[in-house]
Amino acid sequence: MTYQFPTQIISNIRRQSPLIHCITNYVTANDVANMILAIGGAPIMADGILEVEDIVSLSRGLMLNLGTLNEGKLESMIKAGKTAEKRNIPIIFDPVGAGASRFRTDAALRIMNELPCHVIRGNASEIKSLALGTGSMGGVDADKKDRISEGNLEYYLDMGKELSRRTGAVVAVTGAVDVVTDGKTSFIIRGGDPMMSRITGTGCMLDGVTAAFCASGGKEDSAAALTALAVAAEGICGQTAAQKTAQANGGTASFRMYLIDAMSRLTDDMVIGGAKIEIR
Repeated sequence: MTYQFPTQIISNIRRQSPLIHCITNYVTANDVANMILAIGGAPIMADGILEVEDIVSLSRGLMLNLGTLNEGKLESMIKAGKTAEKRNIPIIFDPVGAGASRFRTDAALRIMNELPCHVIRGNASEIKSLALGTGSMGGVDADKKDRISEGNLEYYLDMGKELSRRTGAVVAVTGAVDVVTDGKTSFIIRGGDPMMSRITGTGCMLDGVTAAFCASGGKEDSAAALTALAVAAEGICGQTAAQKTAQANGGTASFRMYLIDAMSRLTDDMVIGGAKIEIR
């Protein structure tokens, strides 16, 4: 199948420098902010319920991440999301740990029911929990038996399609192989490096990158295509970071640094030429 991907998305991001409002977790907030800066966006990390309406009104994208969830932050997410809906600002939702606790699962379902999420991105266990009401977690990581692979790819592709049709959102299931679908057109992305799973926050960083891509795309660009390119872009950076880490005889902290560094040096040609995306 032939498909036209936007060829100037990174140039657009760096020219427009979209403000991305992030209500995210304190474990990875610094890395998320730096990754958004690296791709060319402008992050703002604000979760106080008295200011989220004002902040999201200034923004081009809203990222909601359940990583370190509490009752107050959930209400801030809902309030920010309602403002984003009124202003047609894309909402990128990461249901971190859905399935790990009743509170966390109910919070994810509430956000999906009350807000028009543009993209829902999670690991296999999280998406399974939201799609089927079942699943298990290893902390906030995918349970080993749930992790997406070449062997169970079709299963998670069908699950993503079903959740997309039910919510109207693009669904991205990320792991060793990545799936992005809008319920009709689906993208299988291969790339990245196993070392990406050895540091915390690569998924959270991808949320920020996806928000920047969706905020800067043209009206003719589909949210699914933009999300697929964002996933591919971080995968390419993961491969570059792994190579640099090996050359420097470094470890996980070096990899984290090289990952953000690679994103700051990424170009449209590198993404279009290096992305391994299968379209179905």
